[in-house]
Amino acid sequence: MSITITSISTKTTIEMNLTTTFSKVKEASRSLALITESQINRTLEDLAKMTWDSIPAILKANQKDLDRMDPEDPKYDRLKLTQERIESIAEDILNVVKLPSPLGRKLAAKKLENGLQLTKVSVPLGVIGIIYEARPNVTFDVFSLCLKSGNALVLKGGSDAHDSNTVIVGLIHKVLEQNGINPDIVCLLPPDREATAEMLQAVDYVDIIIPRGSQGLINFVRENSKVPVIETGAGIVHTYVDKSGDNLKAANIVTNAKTRRVSVCNALDCLVLHQDKLKALPEIAKQLGEKGVKIFADNAAYDVLKGNYPSELLLPAEEEHFGTEFLSMTMSIKTVPDLETALAHIAKHSSKHSEAVVAEDEKVLDLFLKSVDAAAVYANTSTAFTDGAQFGLGAEIGISTQKLHARGPMALEELTSYKWIVRGTGQIRD
Repeated sequence: MSITITSISTKTTIEMNLTTTFSKVKEASRSLALITESQINRTLEDLAKMTWDSIPAILKANQKDLDRMDPEDPKYDRLKLTQERIESIAEDILNVVKLPSPLGRKLAAKKLENGLQLTKVSVPLGVIGIIYEARPNVTFDVFSLCLKSGNALVLKGGSDAHDSNTVIVGLIHKVLEQNGINPDIVCLLPPDREATAEMLQAVDYVDIIIPRGSQGLINFVRENSKVPVIETGAGIVHTYVDKSGDNLKAANIVTNAKTRRVSVCNALDCLVLHQDKLKALPEIAKQLGEKGVKIFADNAAYDVLKGNYPSELLLPAEEEHFGTEFLSMTMSIKTVPDLETALAHIAKHSSKHSEAVVAEDEKVLDLFLKSVDAAAVYANTSTAFTDGAQFGLGAEIGISTQKLHARGPMALEELTSYKWIVRGTGQIRD
């Protein structure tokens, strides 16, 4: 990903316009400290209702975006909104309403010998910038979480979803105005790359940037941003089936993790199989074949599946097929002689998002759960559960794959920092 601006005068105009936009958001963010929790909840309830009432308009705008994208593009499913998906989004907004406010929590308190009273309390991060690709549902999710946590929001969606995002942000602004909240707390930047470049430099206005999208997008933001970044999104996901694993559990878990929704970051990319399970591989892979999953299998797995899996869907694996986030009905299979080799393979190729083990041996489970370095590690269940709503967090602003500040599904608590409040009676320091 590269950004090229050919005209100095155009660059100056863009900078001036966006600086004005960023300044408005920063100024508006100050007003959030005076908004009550009941006002926030009422606003979100109104947004949920308006979302239901506006389904035809949202779908019409979304169809314009879909018409510009190849249906075979892995991002197509992420871009697509349906009535069912929009209704689910509205329910998620109401779930956020039910959650307790993360603000003003007393995290610590103590009294010093000099009489000073110290209290550590949770506060908003401030202005959060979100850079995302073809995911219009993100617009709803991040707004509901940011409003509930007292944060202002700068949205930089991709051109793929601009019509959808424009309608959604229009609904948000209307609801904010109806509830007496400054609509400048949320802005949608133009879909061009120049806006991305300016946002990454907006250190005086934006407190944190969270990219959601491809590994290329995340890498670009990390390498070019002067604003602090929380990395989220990219998922190169493995499931290790141990020799002690139950075949039926393995078949169901692998199928669900791979095929439930192939374009999301918690979808399975590589099945790591103990060599003693090779005879069971046709049984484990049967549902995958029925659903049309293309498999790149290493030599051992290929030999077993040949004649036991649809031939048009079975191909020999190359090294490039390991460590790939497919985002499609495609996966790879790696055969290993033991748990240690499985752990080494995962450590080499994992994006530290979600990893799973299927085993009945408690020692294997314990070692896997302790050894694997990922934001979410699963035993005998599908990685499809890596999701803020599934974790009972209401919704998510992203899934952090780093270790500083937040890790895993990021919801209300992860959108706060803290400050120290110090009360005295006139003390001065020697």
